[in-house]
Amino acid sequence: MPTGMEINVCCAAVPYRQPLILFAQTLCPLGSQAPAPPRTRYATAAQGAGSAHTGSGAAGVSPPSQSTSRPYSQRQAMEAGEGTEETPLPLVLTRFQLSEEYGFLLPDPLTELPAPYGPWMEIAHDLPQLIASHRLRSQVHQMPQLSTRHLRGREELHLAHLVLSFITMGYLWQEGEEGTVKVLPQNLAVPFWEVSQALGLPPILSHTDFVLANWRRKNPNRPLEIENLDTIISLPGGESLRGFILVTLLVEKAAVPGIKAIIQAIRAILQLDEETLHKALQELAEAIGDMSKALKRMHDYVDPAVFYAVIRIFLSGWKDNPAMPDGLIYEGVSDEPMAYSGGSAAQSTILHAFDELLGIRHSEESTAFLHRMRDYMPPPHRAFVEEIHRAPSLKQHVLSSGDARLCTAFNRCVSALAEFRSYHITIVTKYITVAAAKAKAGQADPGDRAGPSAVKPPSALEAKGTGGSHIFSFLKSVRDTTREGMISA
Repeated sequence: MPTGMEINVCCAAVPYRQPLILFAQTLCPLGSQAPAPPRTRYATAAQGAGSAHTGSGAAGVSPPSQSTSRPYSQRQAMEAGEGTEETPLPLVLTRFQLSEEYGFLLPDPLTELPAPYGPWMEIAHDLPQLIASHRLRSQVHQMPQLSTRHLRGREELHLAHLVLSFITMGYLWQEGEEGTVKVLPQNLAVPFWEVSQALGLPPILSHTDFVLANWRRKNPNRPLEIENLDTIISLPGGESLRGFILVTLLVEKAAVPGIKAIIQAIRAILQLDEETLHKALQELAEAIGDMSKALKRMHDYVDPAVFYAVIRIFLSGWKDNPAMPDGLIYEGVSDEPMAYSGGSAAQSTILHAFDELLGIRHSEESTAFLHRMRDYMPPPHRAFVEEIHRAPSLKQHVLSSGDARLCTAFNRCVSALAEFRSYHITIVTKYITVAAAKAKAGQADPGDRAGPSAVKPPSALEAKGTGGSHIFSFLKSVRDTTREGMISA
């Protein structure tokens, strides 16, 4: 494994430099830089809000932290490069790297990186087999340390983050909970850190990588349906992993009309257009209902035994995880261990946006966790949620209007959101609680359904989500506080 501060591109040594800081300036809002490691030999990295993990129960290193004191439009216009102080712009999807057709999904993601990154792609495309044969770590140790300077544009950066995050999770969890490592090798850690800085994302697998940027059409001319979709990069779990990713993707896709309804609702409030507001609330409630319908397809495509025994460990992080209590050292980045949460549905921007629009107020503990999960979203998506928070209160507008139709439409939205969260609890019960009990009783052997796998089921997170929350108390709390957001007759 290469050592020192030389980076090899296709075996040609070049002096180390930080080529992606320019990308960081264009892709992250001002005041929203990528995280900085402790002041060590890599302390020249862009300064952010990270700090060393102390092991004392503190939060550890946070992913990119944001300044929320000014509207996003005043911090930096993402698409047009307008960075001057100005009157806040109207909510427009493209300002937040959102798509009219795909919402928060990355539109038609790239599936291959430029030729210099062949060593990364070769390992990434073979991850299930490498993990099952216990060869991934040795392959990573032989991997050249590649410069990130050949990466151009947001699409290539997202694919690089996807690839490096999947390799990292496989490397960490190849031997299960009992065989974790304390150090991520430099040839993986340094480029992963740099790409993360450029995107304003943490150096760990998040919902953005796992779902938003990890899909492709089998036939580019056919619609976005699960039969015509596949993942770009995979991990152990076979068809169940594919189903888990793609059903979650379809939930994101079902939310798109709801995202557009948010824009319409805020605009209608500002223009005192009650008819348009009523229509927007109807569309929002319908979109949330469609999200619940999409989520129900999980039963058709994901085997609970495979999810619990095989897939779940690879979504686990190294914060609030007893299997890795000290966090992880990113070699060449920091001499001190850092802690990051694993992948979590709470990292999806959708429900955060709906909560803000509807004025849902969760408990202090749940709010703290949800706000921490926002640090795992792309900065433009996070800024979208912040902008909704700053908009005029929908609930207060409905209350003051005295319009019974608006009140009914508002409550339909809140009810649909509570029902979605209730159904999420049903899914979690089946795929974690019941699956864990069956695994303990020896009644659930995933067998060949999981594809190649050699990892034991995780036990450290039996009562927690992969993001580190106490899963059932958290899910029930947010469901209940959602219900409390209804307007009383």
